[in-house]
Amino acid sequence: MNENLFSSFITPTMMGLPIVIIITMFPGILFPSPNRLVNNRLISIQQWLVQLTSKQMLSIHNQKGQTWALMLMSLILFIGSTNLLGLLPHSFTPTTQLSLNLGMAIPLWAGTVITGFRYKTKASLAHFLPQGTPLPLIPMLIIIETISLFIQPMALAVRLTANITAGHLLIHLIGGATLALMSISTITAMITFTILVLLTILEFAVALIQAYVFTLLVSLYLHDNT
Repeated sequence: MNENLFSSFITPTMMGLPIVIIITMFPGILFPSPNRLVNNRLISIQQWLVQLTSKQMLSIHNQKGQTWALMLMSLILFIGSTNLLGLLPHSFTPTTQLSLNLGMAIPLWAGTVITGFRYKTKASLAHFLPQGTPLPLIPMLIIIETISLFIQPMALAVRLTANITAGHLLIHLIGGATLALMSISTITAMITFTILVLLTILEFAVALIQAYVFTLLVSLYLHDNT
């Protein structure tokens, strides 16, 4: 196979123009707004899952933190559906792009931090200097806590990018090995194909888990600042 290993991560274009915006808007089609008195089974299951997830995620928040409910639910639906659509053959996964993940992580992180400094100024500043810190360690601890605060959005974005990219690379490599082994050893090819199927099932789980982890961490940042 002469195909580039990273060709599936190249931003697709149409007539020389990137179509990432169209791709990122596509998951919204999967969640139509209910306009009937009695919903069908698909919309009922979607609503049940959203209510279950929101109830679990927002149970730790006060009234001010619960105003972020729509934002958090939209975030987990977008990331989860984008990750799942990216597992389709010959498709593009926007969440493999660090720029997109940083574009989601930085504004959300900044919103939680600004909310904390606005409504809990003393508590937010107290995070930079733990109580009982020896006087000589104060400057060093302030620097360390400041760096750890600013590294949070980077950790969010890199975690999501690395997990989704690693899974896609493994599927690509094992799929290529399966095709190559078909002409050499059928038994070995079948074993490799079984591993590929199991890995694909695992990637479906990882796609949903990473969406939940990303949103949960944003929710925890919000809880610390409200």
